Amino acid sequence: MTFKPQTLTPYLSARHYFGAEQRRHRESAQLSLVQLAGIVNSSKSTLARIETAELMPPPDLPDRLDAAFGTDKHFHGLYELAKREAHPDQYRRFMDFEAQADVLENYGAQALPGLLQTEEYAHGLLSVQEELTSEQVKQRVHARLSRQDRLRSAERPLRWAIIDESVLRRQVGSAECMSKQLACLLEQVDTPDSKVQVLPFSSGPHSLMGGALTLLTLPNGSTMAYEEGIQVGHLYEDRDSVKKWRRQYEILRANALPPAASAELIRQAMEDYKPCDTPPS
Repeated sequence: MTFKPQTLTPYLSARHYFGAEQRRHRESAQLSLVQLAGIVNSSKSTLARIETAELMPPPDLPDRLDAAFGTDKHFHGLYELAKREAHPDQYRRFMDFEAQADVLENYGAQALPGLLQTEEYAHGLLSVQEELTSEQVKQRVHARLSRQDRLRSAERPLRWAIIDESVLRRQVGSAECMSKQLACLLEQVDTPDSKVQVLPFSSGPHSLMGGALTLLTLPNGSTMAYEEGIQVGHLYEDRDSVKKWRRQYEILRANALPPAASAELIRQAMEDYKPCDTPPS
């Protein structure tokens, strides 16, 4: 049976355009899917599904395609647009601001902020959302991790995270997943561009217990606040609203443990996720 390539719709979205461009460059180079898969260290089925926009490109593929086709940052740029489509509409404007911010300040009540999450932890969080298919979970994990790329650049922002103690105690994924996640968190507690404070149970109730908050300070000095609940998030850009959220964040900062004490509490929590030694028989 002769294989007939599926008709593409490149102008439906950035994701569709990425797939169409991959096919266009592949066919121009007279490469089959199998041949291209060998060059970019992928699989034929993955590349085929990317071309038809059934699958979001993995974050390491665009640079390999650019290298294979000699297209400079063409696929890299398309991916930067396409990855935003993996997020709900109301989140995209926040992401644009996050990518520009000089200072990122987060509070996480029930889960670690996305910029602090490992791949396994992010997968564990997203996989409990029943409305998401396994493929959608994978795409959102990739999209979430791609936001961390800037943290490894020369122009990385200053990050300050306040996390509730419950985040340390609530197991997400396996015990090994949590152990690795807390070890990763521990490395970011007190560095020149990253600070982490734990808000202990002993601090009592507070006004942000029901959600998460992010404050973004842009190079021009302006600040916006993103407050996130269970199903919806809201971006505040007006000065009065941001001032209110800033006040609440500073109250949390004052009641949270300093970095050194926070690191010790994280180490204590890690003990709960260590494998038990099996007694000799």
